Amino acid sequence: MSAEQPDLAALRRDYSERAIEVTELTSDPSAQFGRWFAETDAVARKSDASWFEPNAMVLTTCDPAAGPSSRTVLLKGYGPEGFTFYTNLRSRKGRQLAADPRVSLLFPWYVLERQVIVQGTAERVPDWESDAYFASRPRGAQLGAWASPQSEPIPDRAWLEQELAQYAQRYPDRVPRPPHWGGLRVRPETVEFWQGRPNRLHDRALYRRDASAPGGWRIERLSP
Repeated sequence: MSAEQPDLAALRRDYSERAIEVTELTSDPSAQFGRWFAETDAVARKSDASWFEPNAMVLTTCDPAAGPSSRTVLLKGYGPEGFTFYTNLRSRKGRQLAADPRVSLLFPWYVLERQVIVQGTAERVPDWESDAYFASRPRGAQLGAWASPQSEPIPDRAWLEQELAQYAQRYPDRVPRPPHWGGLRVRPETVEFWQGRPNRLHDRALYRRDASAPGGWRIERLSP
């Protein structure tokens, strides 16, 4: 084995911080997500975890030709209606979602030995909602939404910075939302809450949408 390469087979840790009791879960997954998000956000605000972004999530989309692809995006809203994020709709993920709205979201909350996995379908949010969020963004991020042809090849960094400068001149005051930029909301069909436990016997609680169940959700405990 190379001296520079760690022994990955020996890298392991046991998880023992918390547990999931199904009887203590809320009847709606968005409320349970809110509980876990609040706990994760509290940890992230501590100085020793300032690197951690609790609203960072891995978005996986489908492409009939290229197969699945994943990237990290930021959650910008959640509730009973679903999980919302914003993007360039002409980007690779935007094109893939237009062709196949099925997605998976993964929240890797390692700091609490937790993860949340959402599976569902994505749909556009109303224009007024995209407008309101875009108006709340910093000016630089607003201009960047115009300057970047997301996912497309570009000649170099200088070209991108030149595009940014041109849009800054074009919009010296208010920056309008680009027509190709907007929000997507993932309507969940399943939401899994995963909690690391000792001996790899992790706790897994799955909410599955079921119109016949109380509150419209059925809760199952899954084997690790």
